[in-house]
Amino acid sequence: MGGVSRGIGEHTYSWAGSYEEGLGEYFAASFTWLNEGHVANHHRDGNLIQGWARLPLANRRFVLSAGVGPYRYFDTSTDSDGGSYSDLHGWGVVYSVRAQYYMANRWIAQLQLNRVQVQRGPNTSAAMLGVAYQLDAPDTPGPRDWAPDRTTRVTTNEVTAFLGQTIVNSTGSETSLATALDYRRGLMKYMDVTVGYLHEGNSDLVRRDGLTTQLWATRAFFSDRFTLGVGAGVYIALNQRSNTDVTGDNDTDDRFAGIVSMSAAYRFGEHWTTRVTWNRIVTRYNRDTDVILAGVGYRF
Repeated sequence: MGGVSRGIGEHTYSWAGSYEEGLGEYFAASFTWLNEGHVANHHRDGNLIQGWARLPLANRRFVLSAGVGPYRYFDTSTDSDGGSYSDLHGWGVVYSVRAQYYMANRWIAQLQLNRVQVQRGPNTSAAMLGVAYQLDAPDTPGPRDWAPDRTTRVTTNEVTAFLGQTIVNSTGSETSLATALDYRRGLMKYMDVTVGYLHEGNSDLVRRDGLTTQLWATRAFFSDRFTLGVGAGVYIALNQRSNTDVTGDNDTDDRFAGIVSMSAAYRFGEHWTTRVTWNRIVTRYNRDTDVILAGVGYRF
């Protein structure tokens, strides 16, 4: 989805990507990554989980919904003179109302209004238009009441080599080449664990590499050919050679960071897979980064 956001008297863009599952005919739950765009001295995004109440109408083709849920945000905040910056983290709440039209070919057109209220920083409102697709074919017109169950794990074992780009969450958005190697194993039907090594490259602000481990919620679609997952875990920087930046921080003693990720994979044949992963590295010392990776993996 994409649209227009308003905060502290300014207009900017807003976009979001979301995954939703039905919890019966009248309820649903969703995970969303929301980007609120740029307002003065703030560039904020983050992830949220919402519960939805929904009302199907017109033979379930037209659905009205209202949702609310917690928002974990990451805000690159700059001084009024544009000199220094801080990576602020906090909690908020997102309230949403939505109208959707379900087409016969599994596509959905939707209009959504969001109201974002946070601990620190401006509150925003946004209107967004978007399209969605039902990954699991519905049994009736409109949304599925429940996601289909499965008896086996989505993942057995997988090793993936990645190449991509690191983007520093700073005023300059410095970039560098990133590489990674991951081992993924299914723990339960819808849960994976990964252990890996991440090299973030050599930008002016961040020169960091180390070990990552995450737990993942994951789903498979299209006869297990396509998978989606969201993960969270810990990043231990074994090597860190970051220069002091305009914030005046020295991060050489801060080895532990959080990592939040979204991943999609497409499987070719019995063993090979391609995977795209977006990682957000969350620090306490103003060195947050986005690490966007694409790779090829082997399943066994």
